[in-house]
Amino acid sequence: MPADQPNPAVAFAKHDHSDCAHRILDRAEKLSEARGVRLTPVRRRTLEILLESHRAMGAYEVLERLAQDGFGHQPPVAYRALDFLVEHGLAHRIRRLNAFAACMAPGQTHNPVFFICRACQSVAESSTPELRDRIDAAADAIGFEVERANVEALGLCPACADREE
Repeated sequence: MPADQPNPAVAFAKHDHSDCAHRILDRAEKLSEARGVRLTPVRRRTLEILLESHRAMGAYEVLERLAQDGFGHQPPVAYRALDFLVEHGLAHRIRRLNAFAACMAPGQTHNPVFFICRACQSVAESSTPELRDRIDAAADAIGFEVERANVEALGLCPACADREE
């Protein structure tokens, strides 16, 4: 794993998650400023909510939290903020769960693979350039041009696997 990439195993380990959240939020603010886009209060709060844990959250769960914070009860509030975060590489859509997770490597070119715990829905994001190289090679062999690849692996995190033994 490259030195500038976060360690994906930390998502499934006990750790001071506030360090992850502060690091990513700081990076998101700098990226937004550099790109000339606004991390508005609702967008920032949406990212903060996603950064509270290494877990994917559905849009309505995010909306509920936003409403508690006074940002409104209408679904477009959450969907617009989530769409912005995904569009600008600050969050990912986890299709398997129909949910969203904060990007752990914002601003870095990476090809994430998501390891999703089917029991607790924790999500670890890992960058695997070798896998993307293989996907691109397979696509080249059939004349296909990959624009986006989203790899999601479903299984059990170490804590949930221990509980099932």
